Amino acid sequence: MAAKIDLTLDCADAQLLADFWKTALGYIDEPPPAPFKTREEWLAQFDLPEDESEDDGAWLCDPDGVGPRLSILKVSEPKTAKNRLHIDVRVPGHGSAGERWARIKAESERLVKAGGAVRQEFDGHHVVMADPEGNEFCVAAASA
Repeated sequence: MAAKIDLTLDCADAQLLADFWKTALGYIDEPPPAPFKTREEWLAQFDLPEDESEDDGAWLCDPDGVGPRLSILKVSEPKTAKNRLHIDVRVPGHGSAGERWARIKAESERLVKAGGAVRQEFDGHHVVMADPEGNEFCVAAASA
């Protein structure tokens, strides 16, 4: 059996990125682990330092349980270089090359409206984008 993975994004503003990635991926806020009823109740067990708050992290999940969990954690260091790992947001891959490219373009435009930015287009293939804090990701077509 393959290992399950989580992806973790370090950031300056966890709530800003959580809102963006929920829009981008169709994810939802992950419920707190049992037996806790709220995320705040769960976090209380860790005795956070006074300068940290519950808004310094966000935990997202695929509502269908298929995609990996996404943890978004505030860190003090700024982003300084290109990501060594990035997310590919996939649109449906069926249809002609022109239809696939139209879906890629439409998705990248939707994500710009959500706060992302286009970095580079590879005409007919994929679009390199950045989330609101500059983390790179791509929009491309899935396999047909």
